[in-house]
Amino acid sequence: MLELSYILLTLIMNLILIKIGFYAIDNSISDLAMRKKRKITVVAGLTLWQVYVFLLSKSGFLEDLSFPPRFVLMMILPLFIFTGLFLYKNRNEKWIKVVPPHWLAYYQSFRIGIETIFVFTVAAGILHSNVTIEGYNMDMIYALSASVMGTIIYKKGMPTLKLITIWNYLGLTVIASIIFLFITSMYAPQIYGSEVGLLSNQLGTYPFTLVAGFLMPSAVFIHVLSLVQARKS
Repeated sequence: MLELSYILLTLIMNLILIKIGFYAIDNSISDLAMRKKRKITVVAGLTLWQVYVFLLSKSGFLEDLSFPPRFVLMMILPLFIFTGLFLYKNRNEKWIKVVPPHWLAYYQSFRIGIETIFVFTVAAGILHSNVTIEGYNMDMIYALSASVMGTIIYKKGMPTLKLITIWNYLGLTVIASIIFLFITSMYAPQIYGSEVGLLSNQLGTYPFTLVAGFLMPSAVFIHVLSLVQARKS
C-alpha cells in the first residue's frame, strides 16, 4: 500500500497537469490541428518522463547514495533547467495568462498527501523523522495555506503582485529547505547527532524516486508558472 500511494498520487498529479495543459491550449489556440498537436506533446512529454524515471530507478543506478547525489543530477537538475528555460521562453505566450490562477494555488495542496505518505515511509524504515512533519519539514503547514490562497484568488481575483510573489517564494523556500534536509541527512548526519546516513538506499528505488523525479519538481514548476503569470497579469 505504501508503494501504491506514491504511484496513485503521481497518477493524479499527472492527470491534473494534463487538465491544466489542455485548458491552456483550448483557450489560447484557435487552430484545431495545432491544438491536437500541442495536446499530444503534453501527454507524450509527461508519459516519457515517467517512463524515464521508472527505467532509471529499475536499473539500480539511483540506489548508490554516494556523493554527488545521482537523483539530483539525473532527475531534479534536468527538471529545474527545463522549468527555467520553458517558462522563460513562453513568458509572453497567451496560454500562461488564460490558466485560472486559483488552479495554480490549489495545486500545491497535493503536498499534504506527500507529507502524509512520508510519515508512513518513516514507519517502514526508509525515511528518518527529520525529513517529515515529525522533524524539521514544515511543508505540510505550508500546503495547508494553498487552499486558503486558492479560495482568496477564486473569490476576489488575483491578489496583489506582492502577496502572490511572497506566497510562491515562501513555497519555493520550503522546498529548498526540504532538499537541504534530505541532503544533510544523507551526507552530513552529524548535524543530527548520527555517525551514519539516516536515509535508506531504498529511496533510490521505484516508486520512492517519484518524489524527486516528478512530484517535488512539479510543485516548483507550478510555483514558477504562478510567478510568471502574476507578473504578466
